[in-house]
Amino acid sequence: MSHTTAKHLQDTVTLNNGVRMPWFGLGVFKVKEGSEVIDSVKTAIRSGYRSIDTAAVYKNEEGVGQAIAEAMRENSVPREELFVTSKVWNSDQGYSSTLDAFEVSLKKLGLDYLDLYLVHWPVKGKYKETWKALEHLYQSGKVRAIGVSNFHIHHLEDVLAEAKVVPAVNQVELHPYLTQVELREYNRSKGIQIEAWSPLAQGLVLKDPVIEALAAKYGKSAAQIVLRWNLQSGIVTIPKSIQPERIAANADVFDFELSAEDVASIDALNRNQRVGSDPDNFSF
Repeated sequence: MSHTTAKHLQDTVTLNNGVRMPWFGLGVFKVKEGSEVIDSVKTAIRSGYRSIDTAAVYKNEEGVGQAIAEAMRENSVPREELFVTSKVWNSDQGYSSTLDAFEVSLKKLGLDYLDLYLVHWPVKGKYKETWKALEHLYQSGKVRAIGVSNFHIHHLEDVLAEAKVVPAVNQVELHPYLTQVELREYNRSKGIQIEAWSPLAQGLVLKDPVIEALAAKYGKSAAQIVLRWNLQSGIVTIPKSIQPERIAANADVFDFELSAEDVASIDALNRNQRVGSDPDNFSF
């Protein structure tokens, strides 16, 4: 088991191209454009977060960009300390349409470059051309790292057969009810960093008796136990919240450590249960 020694919110993992990515970040899926997303991103940066994860399809890139600009100004956070991720949506996949979509995202975010750009879903017949477009963006210096999202092993093998650049990250649904052990092992063997979206399974795992018992044992919330499990399992994680106290609490996971037995007891909760779509069977 890989084990992160992350001791602080701003601790990073070094990706396969030498770029350093924070272990912990803020996801903004389903966070409304306008004041809701602006406030949550600014709260996160004020609380010490340095990684923000958005996507074209979330329709909040402008708000994320505005929040970043304001936070940099108000909290004197330099751009190079931030790690900003976006993703190309399914309807924009293909070579030239991906290049266009990237420029739109960059403009909405008001940034000169992205830290990480991902293929959002493995759209059949398109994701390999999309990957070639990401390689072009990477080689032209417009993005510091490129990766994929929701890719199974066979999708990765398909990309790697022709790739000039190995994906730096694979962001997938991953939580105690969907531990993705085989996928994690495969990614590790290829030097691809696993990142969890929906690390709390939209709250589903927080009522699990095993998690609740560990929360009581460590004097932490159920969410903090699960997020700590992510970190100790070598998984980059991006919990989403719009409540300031929750944003701060989610990140308060660096002052304790789960025992190996307790990590194993969370591993054992797997039931291959998804809250999102299966990457082999989606229709969007």
